[in-house]
Amino acid sequence: MVATIVECVPNISEGIDTEKIELIVQAARNVSGCAVLGVEADADYNRTVITLAGEPEPVSEGAFELIKAATKHIDMRLHKGEHPRLGAVDVCPFVPLQGITMEQCSELAKKLANRVGSECEVPTFLYGFAATHDDRKLLSTLRKEQYEGLQARMSGGETSHLDTTRLPDFGPMAWNENCARSGGITIGSRTILVAYNVNIDESDAIVAKKIGSLVRSTGRLLKQSDGRRTRIPGMLPMVQGMGVTLESHGISQVSMNLRDVVACPMHIAFEACKSIAADHQTSATGSELVGLVPLSAMLDSGKWYAPEGVTDEKELVLAAIEGLGLSQLSPFEAKDRIIEWAVAKAVE
Repeated sequence: MVATIVECVPNISEGIDTEKIELIVQAARNVSGCAVLGVEADADYNRTVITLAGEPEPVSEGAFELIKAATKHIDMRLHKGEHPRLGAVDVCPFVPLQGITMEQCSELAKKLANRVGSECEVPTFLYGFAATHDDRKLLSTLRKEQYEGLQARMSGGETSHLDTTRLPDFGPMAWNENCARSGGITIGSRTILVAYNVNIDESDAIVAKKIGSLVRSTGRLLKQSDGRRTRIPGMLPMVQGMGVTLESHGISQVSMNLRDVVACPMHIAFEACKSIAADHQTSATGSELVGLVPLSAMLDSGKWYAPEGVTDEKELVLAAIEGLGLSQLSPFEAKDRIIEWAVAKAVE
């Protein structure tokens, strides 16, 4: 068994061109000791979530090769998609799984960001526990105004950003051809985050957007005509959320990041969305996990949906899959999607 295991979850801004995706993923697969546990492409978001795991050094090397390939094969000037994004590899977090601390993951992130900035000559931003300033911890802050606003930020033009968040940590500090092609690469360290989408039975995302603004922790921003602003907090703790259309399936989704799945378990997020959807004469028909999920999160939700007294892990996992409707859009293969089970399989 591997004594030290780190997870790395690069999100690339390509979810349509399967040949490009395979070239980028293969760059990580070519690194000995770096296991590719998952590759999930989404054409609507035009984004692919890739999960790497293994010993720290091989995973860091695999992440570098993947980023290098992504900056070669993805041109952000041509990119369109539903999901917010800043660059070709929109985000690349390191997550401690076994025998490694958050501080060590932050060091991995800093070394990788420095290397990508210098060797690939593209702007890199540190976020999460690896952030260089408290203002830079949240991905949503660094990604505000997205790729389309990055040139103004780096050129010193008018921007709503504070100086503490405007410029990258490494790489070029002024806009150039490489920046235009790659956008900004955001690298960091974080606790386990569950990317979780609830399916809403509508095609235009009207209700989904309302739900997203109600459940997310930041809630809704109210504005007066004289410019005064105040914010109504949302329902759920440690949750980012928004409503989007999913054209390929003719439905909408409440797309969420559960930043602390203990503070807000999946079944709480699902049932909250389901309840609000019913209030608006529609329904939550199921949900979708993007990337991998910790076993503890599945067991927690399984205990809610399973009959009282069920304790067997496999039965609880099956109850969670059924109760959350995780196989509505595609089959949910627990052995490949639960982190502990997938890592054990990969390092056998």
